[in-house]
Amino acid sequence: MPVSLDQLSIDTIRTLSIDAIEKAKSGHPGLPMGAAPMAYTLWAKKMKHNPADPEWFNRDRFILSAGHGSMLLYSLLHLFGYGITLEDIKQFRQWGSLTPGHPEYGHTPGVEATTGPLGQGVAMAVGMAMAEAHLRSVYNREDYDIVNHHTYVLCGDGDLMEGVASEAASLAGRLKLGRLVMLYDSNKVSLDGKLDMAFTEDVRKRFEAYGWQTLLVEDGNDVIAIKQALDHADMDETRPTLIEVRTTIGYGAPDVAGTNKVHGNPLGAEKAAGAKKAYGWKYEPFTVPEEIKEHFKAIASDGQIAENAWKRKFAAYEEKYPKLAAQLKQAVDREVSDHFADQLPLYGPETKKATRATSGEVINKLAESVPQLFGGAADLASSTKTTISSSGDFLPGHYSGRNIWFGVREFAMAAAVNGMVLHGGVMPFCSTFFTFSDYMKPAIRLAALMGIPSIFVFTHDSVAVGEDGPTHEPIEQLAGLRAIPNVNLIRPADGNEVREAWKIAVESHNQPTIIVLTRQGVQTVEGETERASEGVKRGGYIVSDSRTEAQGILLATGSEVELAVKAQQILQRDSIEVRVVSLPSWELFRKQSRSYRDKVLPPAIKKRLAIEMGSSLGWKEFIGDEGDLITIDRFGTSAPGPLVVSKFGFTPEKVAAAMKKMLMKEQTV
Repeated sequence: MPVSLDQLSIDTIRTLSIDAIEKAKSGHPGLPMGAAPMAYTLWAKKMKHNPADPEWFNRDRFILSAGHGSMLLYSLLHLFGYGITLEDIKQFRQWGSLTPGHPEYGHTPGVEATTGPLGQGVAMAVGMAMAEAHLRSVYNREDYDIVNHHTYVLCGDGDLMEGVASEAASLAGRLKLGRLVMLYDSNKVSLDGKLDMAFTEDVRKRFEAYGWQTLLVEDGNDVIAIKQALDHADMDETRPTLIEVRTTIGYGAPDVAGTNKVHGNPLGAEKAAGAKKAYGWKYEPFTVPEEIKEHFKAIASDGQIAENAWKRKFAAYEEKYPKLAAQLKQAVDREVSDHFADQLPLYGPETKKATRATSGEVINKLAESVPQLFGGAADLASSTKTTISSSGDFLPGHYSGRNIWFGVREFAMAAAVNGMVLHGGVMPFCSTFFTFSDYMKPAIRLAALMGIPSIFVFTHDSVAVGEDGPTHEPIEQLAGLRAIPNVNLIRPADGNEVREAWKIAVESHNQPTIIVLTRQGVQTVEGETERASEGVKRGGYIVSDSRTEAQGILLATGSEVELAVKAQQILQRDSIEVRVVSLPSWELFRKQSRSYRDKVLPPAIKKRLAIEMGSSLGWKEFIGDEGDLITIDRFGTSAPGPLVVSKFGFTPEKVAAAMKKMLMKEQTV
């Protein structure tokens, strides 16, 4: 009996995955072998995509949240013609290859998101669906549905055990994201053994409670039933859809199919041969039959036809709605007008405001000139000052609103922002209290790894929070986030530095920006209004120089810059001259030329005192061997904020005394 093209295609996906993993002697064959039918059905019979143009804006998005099954995705990308060659498949998990162990965005053509840390793919897919809903509401007009696509995600049991997936699914249900479809590879096995050792809940009932449409495909090899379920998902535009597909992990592998033994280890030559025999596969390793090559080429051509039709529609839209079309193009390219910052506020020395407050003012001015700005908070917008007052809320029936109610779901919030950035067309931000960045760190790390310009806003940045006590007083967070490669953390000293921090965030293209803000008021540094523009961009600069040759340097970030300036004034009364340097962004300062850094921090000036209400970790780089620190390496305490700050040594008098002590020690020596 001849094998159908569908079955031969599915078995080609399976055997390519088996062969690559065997050659690498490393990988996860179980998921590709079990989930190949659903992935093939989606990509070949449902998904709108054009391999010749992976960046086509109106394509359907696909995220493999269960990123350990990466060979499934690489096999699809090869067969559909995304530029992944057979040689790339053979180099799976090898140095410098296009087929790394887990999918990496920006590295492999056709990979929509970096996945592998389980659950985050689900949350990023929710963010993509949110972006699509917002853009559809803002830009579509009657007869011009130029934003019209779906987001698909394939997940496993491990994804659904992670809390971030639950947070995100709950949010998606509330928002009624009807164009989000999740294929759940339900195989009853996890890495260590049978799933019911740890996970016995009824997933479909859980998702029904979230507000999702739920469907079941009993046989994961039934292409017709899978296609029917995907079609049925389209019939409900008011609910996201979960399709549970019952599969056998490692399908076809003798003795180990359906067990954890096939989850994360190569099959071995004997069992690989046995699996191929079960499929009726008679080809040599890494073979793609000629008829399959032609089959996938024909399917891929449908994508080109779909994109061409969309381009014609967009050209007509552009003619009828030129301003909207231009705005959308600019948003998709993450461009802003040359004058986007012209109306941003300037702050004089008379201004004393919390940097969260000045940030709120900057956000609202930016919203006027950057229409793609879009974001919210984890049920804290009134505290983080992140509401765009000129816009409504992003809710079902009002997807054009620019204020997102993420709820108390910090991890999902951050991952969803990453998904929105990956989708394109919006410039999202999210916010919460700084200590709760701990909940978000895995998503921040993934944003940095992907090199995407997500914006994370954190307020209540120090022990000055006071009465809420050590649970809400960040200590180690600055050091921890600064340690992540490719993250630009900016801790502004006042409103002018806040303005410049937001400009940097808005203009970023290849790294996330973290803006860390105060709850308590801070005085604008006198004479700093003009210097901040260039200084923040460089990551560090002289805020207040000595009147004569400096004997020492006071270095600070955030609210402690004001403190350093006041300490400088005390020292000047005692004829001690010191320079005050603001270092809002260590990352940007490190990128400056040696000559600039030496100009700000002259090597000859050894007496340096760093002042920051947080961990001392990392400051040694800037203070050198003879410097000292006023930092905090213990947890905070509950008391009125000013008292806590004083008890920890953050007063002008104590800072001045610490600098005097350093200088006197030098004279004694």
